[in-house]
Amino acid sequence: MSLLKEPDFGTPAREGAATVEVTIDGVAVAVPPGTSVMRAAKEAGIDIPKLCATDSLEPFGSCRLCVVEIDGARGTPASCTTPVAPGMVVRTQTDKVGKLRRGVMELYISDHPLDCLTCSANGDCELQDMAGVTGLREVRYGSGVEAGANHMDAPKDTSNPYFDFDASKCIACSRCVRACDEVQGTIALTIEGRGFDSKVAAGAGVPFMESDCVSCGACVQACPTATLQEKSVVELGMPTRSVVTTCAYCGVGCSFKAELRGDELVRMVPYSGGGANEGHSCVKGRFAFGYASHPDRVLTPMLRESIADEWREVSWEEAIGFTARRLREIQAEHGAGSIGAITSSRTTNEEVYAVQKMVRAVFGNNNVDTCARVCHSPTGYGLKQTFGTSAGTQDFKSVGKADVVLLIGANPTDAHPVFASRMKRRLRQGAKLVVIDPRRIDLVRTPHIEAAHHLVLRPGTNVAVLNAMAHVIVTEGLVDRAFVEERCEDVSEWEAFVARPEHSPEALAEITGVPAEELRAAARLYAEAGNGAIYYGLGVTEHSQGSTTVMAMANLAMATGNIGREGVGVNPLRGQNNVQGSCDMGSFPHELPGYRHVGDDDVRGIYEQLWGTPILSEPGLRIPNMFDSAIDGSFRALFVQGEDIAQSDPNTQHVHAALAALDLVVVQDLFINETAKFAHVLLPGTSFLEKDGTFINAERRINRVRPVMAPKTGKQEWEIVCEIAQAMGYPMHYDSAAQIMDEIAFTTPTFAGVSFEQLDRVGSVQWPCNEAAPDGTPIMHMNGFVRGKGRFMETVYVPTSERSTRKYPLILTTGRILSQYNVGAQTRRTANVAWHPEDLLELHPHDAEVRGVNDGDMVVLSSRVGRTTLRAVISERMPVGVCYTTFHHPVTGANVVTTELSDWATNCPEYKVTAVQVAVAPEQTAVRASLESRTAVGGE
Repeated sequence: MSLLKEPDFGTPAREGAATVEVTIDGVAVAVPPGTSVMRAAKEAGIDIPKLCATDSLEPFGSCRLCVVEIDGARGTPASCTTPVAPGMVVRTQTDKVGKLRRGVMELYISDHPLDCLTCSANGDCELQDMAGVTGLREVRYGSGVEAGANHMDAPKDTSNPYFDFDASKCIACSRCVRACDEVQGTIALTIEGRGFDSKVAAGAGVPFMESDCVSCGACVQACPTATLQEKSVVELGMPTRSVVTTCAYCGVGCSFKAELRGDELVRMVPYSGGGANEGHSCVKGRFAFGYASHPDRVLTPMLRESIADEWREVSWEEAIGFTARRLREIQAEHGAGSIGAITSSRTTNEEVYAVQKMVRAVFGNNNVDTCARVCHSPTGYGLKQTFGTSAGTQDFKSVGKADVVLLIGANPTDAHPVFASRMKRRLRQGAKLVVIDPRRIDLVRTPHIEAAHHLVLRPGTNVAVLNAMAHVIVTEGLVDRAFVEERCEDVSEWEAFVARPEHSPEALAEITGVPAEELRAAARLYAEAGNGAIYYGLGVTEHSQGSTTVMAMANLAMATGNIGREGVGVNPLRGQNNVQGSCDMGSFPHELPGYRHVGDDDVRGIYEQLWGTPILSEPGLRIPNMFDSAIDGSFRALFVQGEDIAQSDPNTQHVHAALAALDLVVVQDLFINETAKFAHVLLPGTSFLEKDGTFINAERRINRVRPVMAPKTGKQEWEIVCEIAQAMGYPMHYDSAAQIMDEIAFTTPTFAGVSFEQLDRVGSVQWPCNEAAPDGTPIMHMNGFVRGKGRFMETVYVPTSERSTRKYPLILTTGRILSQYNVGAQTRRTANVAWHPEDLLELHPHDAEVRGVNDGDMVVLSSRVGRTTLRAVISERMPVGVCYTTFHHPVTGANVVTTELSDWATNCPEYKVTAVQVAVAPEQTAVRASLESRTAVGGE
């Protein structure tokens, strides 16, 4: 494949029918009202020269290169800022405009280094292209050092690990500044000075790494010269071919052009055709792909008889044979239910499907679970009970139509940054924001955005807060009567429940910590919005009442009629790239693909006939059950696909004890992770750059994952699973990943219309995709709920049993940070560690003072189940009595302190509420004593 060059129409498209007819250079074209002359020309196949214009940004009109002549108009207007008018006649190639453009280009070139042949952007420079397009052959003003005053000696900023800023090549077009504003929404860049002294600056003239820049790459993408250039391009040269694929980090599911030179990946460029990201990216997807070629990668299978032994490299045949033999031996000795598997939310749908099929058809049980158990399993349960399907209701574009956004338990700027940019654009257009979170996330207040309400609730009281909001909506007559009477059931029972006096904001204020009037105002704002949208994250689901909270949010949406159209809905922000897909593929022990219960005879019959083997009708073991059964001796072997459960799951000591008790642990992964330390077999996995298949993001979008390079291990992961099944005596074989998707489509109604051929043709679709919705379903529940009528559920608030005590007086909650991802296995092996080299504990100044903790001190964080040491940061982001940390670094092992408590319906762990104590670490006390001693004798 050659390098994919996407057409640039100069200015954004305008909505509406193509009703305005114009003639450009004799070519007639019809476009929507508000379209620029520049874009209309491109639609007609006519390119107008430009430098400051690009179709991801609003027109700016500064470069004056795109001037045209328009019949009846005075002068030579800029085509980028001039909208079309009916009957307009435009000429783009007259002598007059040609002379003007050459004059403009002369000025640019006179203050630009003429090092094109050695420049890293040679062949990919718009300034170079425009010099040719305008026919510039000489520069009358001189150029380079002979030109007099110039910017040739402007400094180069190399502080960012991923890109350089060479001010000597800047043409001050403002595209980078506008991209930071309009696309990313960080507004870290600005134009300093005026006239000849104008220059791009990162904040107050500081280096990029010291500025507010979040390294999303939007500025690099927008730059028309080599001013902002990837270091990888400087080092490796310009790429020569592209492969469109999907990011393997968070649940946004951004599409990228992987650009290569030969078989070496040079850079990842966000693809404007990607439905989820539309040409935007974050620091992880854009730049943090180096882990795929990191020397820590395991590329050869490894075995050992005991975890006390050293690993030895073996052939694929030996590894697969050993695995199959041991699994059969363990089943023969301990029973059919003594083995199981955990699927991965980072692998493809096809790979996940293969593992759950192996468990059901080969292992002969339903002992399969997924990491969604420990993050979004309450989403599946709660939304299925209320709406009838286990997924979010909207596409990401929908937020652009929201009038009020209710954001609860989520931090999009860190965990889902590309979606956060969409949300910030809408907020800056005037939409209102309500944040429900114990921590002051960035969206609460920045220089450009401020939430209308921040409900600083006590951790663990989500249900109480939402019940209080529902109380306001019901008792103040804010229910959408027409909607609930037509579309919902159990309405009166729910209204009577939430209208009880004990659910009033005043009655619950002491429990939640949220002032009653603040809560009432937030409830009214959401209920009275034209379009009210709910977005939530792990701060909702990772609680003992996670499922109840999801149902409470669904109640609010139904009560206010905020479901079934753009700008509304209940939307989970999924954490990992394919956590939605891993659930869709039947990774839960009680469900087959498509969320159909294993007890359904008709559904089981579909697979029994196709797979040629019986399927148990009883659900299998969940992950917590597997751990408990391993310790009691009834569960003996575990296949772990791409999940580091020894680091990511709660109550680490319990998890380690369970893994150590197993007779066989098989890990399929890229690296020797914490779980692999307990493994007997390590099967090397493939990175997303080597995979062929599909991911499903948080908006139910099915995206193609295309192999950028051949598997470094020699095998796709689904092939390995099939070979284990065959070695165990079951004939499981596919010729390709496409064939697996065909089987998924054949057996699963919501995927009936999906195929690789279709996805390659249309780009992506959102399930359900079937005969009733051949192009997919961006918005769910438009004319009715999947279950028929939406069901209101009574959501009784039950306080968590995890309480602060005199011994453990603080409450710990956890989350993510922008530069790192999940357990850090990928991002820690990239330059992203420059931003976050260690997990930090955020502590309120009051809590720090009473414990004698200074900013930067090493502290001991302890709970009733464990303890760890990490560095403290004094921060007022947290309320008094609450502290916060991330879990990206295994050296910290934050889950050592999290407990065994979990959601009542799904066993999702209660990561967000752990009673802890914080004390200055002994080594820190020793350092302080040494410093005090040196100071006492006159030392520094």
